[in-house]
Amino acid sequence: MSFTLRSILSLLLSLWLVGIAHAGVPNNRAEPAYAEEQTILQAEKDSRTPEPGLGSSASGRVHIDRHYLGQYGGTEGTVIVQRGGNQWRIWRNGPIATAMGTILVVVLVAIFFFYRAIGPARTEEPDTGRRIRRFTGWERGVHWATAISFIILAVTGLVIMFGKKLLIPLVGHDVFAALAYVFKYLHNFVGPLFIVCSVLMFFTFLRRNFFRRIDWQWVKQGGGLVSHKHVRAGFFNAGEKSWFWLGVTLLGLVMSISGLVLDFVTFGQTRYIMQVANYLHIAGATFYIAAAMGHIYIGTWGTPGAYEAMRHGTVDESWAKAHHAVWYDEVKAGVEPGTFDDRAPPDQRPPAGSPPPRPAH
Repeated sequence: MSFTLRSILSLLLSLWLVGIAHAGVPNNRAEPAYAEEQTILQAEKDSRTPEPGLGSSASGRVHIDRHYLGQYGGTEGTVIVQRGGNQWRIWRNGPIATAMGTILVVVLVAIFFFYRAIGPARTEEPDTGRRIRRFTGWERGVHWATAISFIILAVTGLVIMFGKKLLIPLVGHDVFAALAYVFKYLHNFVGPLFIVCSVLMFFTFLRRNFFRRIDWQWVKQGGGLVSHKHVRAGFFNAGEKSWFWLGVTLLGLVMSISGLVLDFVTFGQTRYIMQVANYLHIAGATFYIAAAMGHIYIGTWGTPGAYEAMRHGTVDESWAKAHHAVWYDEVKAGVEPGTFDDRAPPDQRPPAGSPPPRPAH
């Protein structure tokens, strides 16, 4: 037998053996993520007493949720394998985790280079020593309660998301298991507290965060972040108002609703609904943390003096005049914040009967 003929017979034999192997596994064209399904189907085929069909009520169980959707009993307790769980795990631990990590690292690096290249926004005049009340004790308390609960959620959430890849090589499985256990429950219990704080923050600062015509001038000049020009602004500038509506409000809603779906699992939501909620929770967390890093930078190193305003409640007159000139004019005129937001303030003295500016305490 020639070499060529032996080669052809060997190839045919190999193909025949591969065919036998495939024939022994039902659903042999299924994706690798569905190995559990193949195992169940194979066990049923090999059973001496085959169970009723997958969709038969006589079996007492719905073995495989083929279409992701549907409520199988009050808690989906009859579903052994839910196909969506495999796909959720692949996406969460693959492209979604990669995208989240990339976005956060890029934002952090961008802030660092922006600080190095542009530098902080400073006042042109020296401090006067005269302080103006900017935030009350209640406003600062609500802000810090929201900020601290957010930081706890961000840190614990990042550990839950990336801990297996980043921490296990550093601290080992046992230490990480204990850390993950604590962080998981901390995340679950602090979440509702963050929602309460966010609601209080929304109503506390709502009145001063409506957009006015004056805010468009701030937007057109980019807030003077690059040029270091002090653009006139009211009590809050357009950047702070954008953070309030897009961050605290919009992303806060996404995080709160999806977090409640994941936190309280006894209200009849299916696993598919929880998987979608998890996608939304991760996406919301990504942009919330990224925006919060920008907010933290602007409120500390990026704008010297801003942190003292939220910590102590007062700012120097020079700082107020440089960064929030319209609000400064309102304070000097003894009128409510927002009075001059839609027009340039006139050169006026406090109206008769107006209360004087609030002194710092």
